[in-house]
Amino acid sequence: MGHNHAHAFGEERNRQTKIVAIVGSVVNLVLAVVKIIFGYIGHSQALIVDGIHSLSDLLSDLLVLFASHHANQEPDAEHPYGHGRFETAATLALGILLALVGIGIGWDSVERLLLHEETVVPTQLALYAALFSIIANEGLYWYSIIIARKLRSKMLEANAWHHRSDAVSSIVVLVGIVGTQFGIENLDTIAAVIVSLMIIKIGWSLGWQALEELVDKSLDEDEVAKVSKLIDNVDGVHSLHMLRTRKSGHLSAADVHVLVDPGLSVSEGHMIAVAVEDKLKNNVDHLSDITVHIDPENDEEAPPCKGLPLRSEVVTYLREKWRGIDCFSEETDISLHYLSGKINIDVIFQLGCYQSAEITADKRRELTDALQNDDRFGAIEIFYKAP
Repeated sequence: MGHNHAHAFGEERNRQTKIVAIVGSVVNLVLAVVKIIFGYIGHSQALIVDGIHSLSDLLSDLLVLFASHHANQEPDAEHPYGHGRFETAATLALGILLALVGIGIGWDSVERLLLHEETVVPTQLALYAALFSIIANEGLYWYSIIIARKLRSKMLEANAWHHRSDAVSSIVVLVGIVGTQFGIENLDTIAAVIVSLMIIKIGWSLGWQALEELVDKSLDEDEVAKVSKLIDNVDGVHSLHMLRTRKSGHLSAADVHVLVDPGLSVSEGHMIAVAVEDKLKNNVDHLSDITVHIDPENDEEAPPCKGLPLRSEVVTYLREKWRGIDCFSEETDISLHYLSGKINIDVIFQLGCYQSAEITADKRRELTDALQNDDRFGAIEIFYKAP
């Protein structure tokens, strides 16, 4: 049921993302053509630059389409953790591309200023094109940001800010055109330089965020605190440690060590782990991959049990050491507890072996004495069970 729900959500998410990207592509294509043509006819270098900016936005929409198609695919043998990083990789590529476009535009504009090329006063056509761009891009921004927040898509949110940046850059262009029309020399070219710096800044910001995600940056502090509090409130959890989180596109992953009562059965410990996973998935919707390690003690503080022998070796050793002790046989149950760097042992005799508390205490001493020179072993407890 949960898998089907997640798959259905992924398909719906992919559908809505594609619609946003297609709408953005169409609008940005129209804007790019209008601004470049009107910039050329209207003698506005800044508007032409802004038109190139719109082409970069068109490219970002195409990247969104590509990344969305791959990022929402189900995990497979080659990508067992899913395809969320396609969004991140697309965002990084987009950031680098934007920065390069901004550098190229800025360099060209600075050259124009240094060469003191004759300033051509932009016409009203350029002014109207800039106004049209501001209105269209601001509309695209609000449309995209609403869907992005609904879907928790950083990629769509970044694309929305591309539209907002295009609107702001068009405002800068508008100011430059008006200023040049009023006789302020080179203001249009200076406006083009400002736009290029904005593009570089956006490219750097997007690229850096994507790079941080690719190197497994953790969730924000407030989200980590929320995850920690949710785990602490699960019944049976004494404490937690080694909580690690990482982002993967619009999703995220977490692994954590949870401290429980060392006397719990394996199955009860497993159920606590399942409860932790369910609690997190039901309360943090972008957490898709959760790994819970059940610990009987805090392995960051307690002496490590690494290197101690496992059950088959231990039981063979104990049966040899305890051979001949009254009531102990091949059928006697033995439970092992690896705690504080030692192996504690529960010996479960048949109920018919019980005689008195004093005899049980003597038997416990006898079992302990047989292991007194072996520091791998800790406390020994005796229990009785009915057949």
